[in-house]
Amino acid sequence: MQKDNLNTDSKSSEPTQNANNLDSKQLEKDKIIERHLRFQDLLISISTKYINSDLSDIDKLIRESLQQIGEFVQSDRSYIFSYDFVNNTCSNTYEWCASDIEPEIDNLQNIPLDYITHWLESHKKGEAFYVEDVSLLEEDGEFGLRAILEPQGIKSLITIPKIKNNELIGFIGFDSVKKLNSYSENEQDILFVYANMLVNVIQKKEYEARIKAQEKKKEELLNSLSIQNEELNEYAHVVSHDLKAPLINIHTLVSWFMSDNKDVLDKTAFKPLEQVLFNVEKMDFLIKGILDYSTIDKLEQEDKLVDFNLIINEILQTMLIPEHIKISIQDDLPSVFGNTWRFKQVFQNLIQNAVKYCDKDSGFVEVGFVEKDENYEFFVKDNGMGINTNYFDKIFKVFTKLESTGSSSGIGLSIVKKIVSYYKGTIWVESKEGVGSTFYFTIFKND
Repeated sequence: MQKDNLNTDSKSSEPTQNANNLDSKQLEKDKIIERHLRFQDLLISISTKYINSDLSDIDKLIRESLQQIGEFVQSDRSYIFSYDFVNNTCSNTYEWCASDIEPEIDNLQNIPLDYITHWLESHKKGEAFYVEDVSLLEEDGEFGLRAILEPQGIKSLITIPKIKNNELIGFIGFDSVKKLNSYSENEQDILFVYANMLVNVIQKKEYEARIKAQEKKKEELLNSLSIQNEELNEYAHVVSHDLKAPLINIHTLVSWFMSDNKDVLDKTAFKPLEQVLFNVEKMDFLIKGILDYSTIDKLEQEDKLVDFNLIINEILQTMLIPEHIKISIQDDLPSVFGNTWRFKQVFQNLIQNAVKYCDKDSGFVEVGFVEKDENYEFFVKDNGMGINTNYFDKIFKVFTKLESTGSSSGIGLSIVKKIVSYYKGTIWVESKEGVGSTFYFTIFKND
């Protein structure tokens, strides 16, 4: 009978134990929910401070928020790093440490990215890098992840990427030194929100600092620009008038000498003289290019309605077009209000380049346009040697040439870009090596 009573008591206690277990689980869930709510409230409080505070105190606000978040997630060190992908390094820019925790910010400047490939790979994917227990990492050498973290006393860490305009710019991180620490998915999501907040507030500070700097320098920049423009204009004319005359004399004297001595000297003796003439022509092109470039925005001639059909026809009449190259001009090109000389410079330089860099037995150059809502989009297309994509931005810079064997000045495309920019347009190139290039530029329609 006693045995039966024991069994009965055991069975009757099972519902009570189950109920206690359920209550315990529910209590644990409630604690987790309550913690997440407090975390969200903290984030809202920090965000409100960022919005309402003077951003001149941004450094102080960021350090305070690092402490608040760090203390809440029970980390011992919280920090912000910036990536420098130009130099392939990263640097610690902000840091908070709990009491008795040694700061590491001075030791973490210009760290090679090769040392942190693990979390860099995660950050590039927009993911957190999380190590719950550093001691469980494999020992992967002197410069391995474990070898970097353990000397800092780190037991656990999590790093969250900072992304601005879809570009990875850095990360925030939280180290646990005194004990292991874990982060739930919800906590990681909140840390991502905090990282985005930091990006926004730092970006806002950068904008405001830039605006203040621009306002401060505006007056002296205007004064300096006026002086520089005047000096550049004077310099260009000095170069044009004072240097062209000696070049003409050199060219004339050398040509006369070669003509007078063509029956006395052999071809080998003429080679240095031909090189002199080549370089004189090259210098002449350079001088003309500098003068043209410097006077683009200083022309005093009045603007008028310019018929692009007429100016291109005039350009082609003065150009020497090889027989193996066909020039095709679209019918009914538009008329645009502006300066005839400027527009001629644009088409002349683009067409000359297309002809000059044609390496095909049968070449073509096509000039045309497409009418858009607010502007005309012109193009000059060829089937020449093409341009490597690495040079797309460089070719529009002054004195940039893709090859140095010719006598060109390297200013032609710079002149084109400056004129297009003068008329508030844009210019770009699409090209494939061995296939050809197409230069596009836009000019606003007449009002």
